[in-house]
Amino acid sequence: MKALVQRVNKASLSVNGVLISEISKGLVCYLGIGKGDTEKDLLWLVKKVSGLRIFSDENGKMNLSIKDLNLEILVVSQFTLYGDVKKGFRPSFIEAELPDVANKMYEQFCSELEKVGIKKVSKGVFGADMLISQENTGPVTIMIDSKC
Repeated sequence: MKALVQRVNKASLSVNGVLISEISKGLVCYLGIGKGDTEKDLLWLVKKVSGLRIFSDENGKMNLSIKDLNLEILVVSQFTLYGDVKKGFRPSFIEAELPDVANKMYEQFCSELEKVGIKKVSKGVFGADMLISQENTGPVTIMIDSKC
């Protein structure tokens, strides 16, 4: 399971011109579910994302998490994190989980974030063509892989 996490001042997500989700200061988490990912991977990644210390403390050091600051998160399903371009230029997505299984894990990931105390967990629309606007800060972008 992979997560690409970006620190933002704000973010919004629309589908077909309709606003679906928006957050203020917090994180945008692009979540990729791979074949063979388990609940253990999911729970480990929830802990990592929710505890990731990438917000500045009073001394300007990245030392605080979204939980520490009571911030928000937008979680977007992103099978393309499993895109493989080792051969050629067209990505292969054979390592991405099948949609029905991936959707269940995506929903569980969001539920688990709420259980660990994230104040607002916003979501995209699984499988939809989404338009995402975000104002990154830093920029701070972290890739987390449960298999590494």
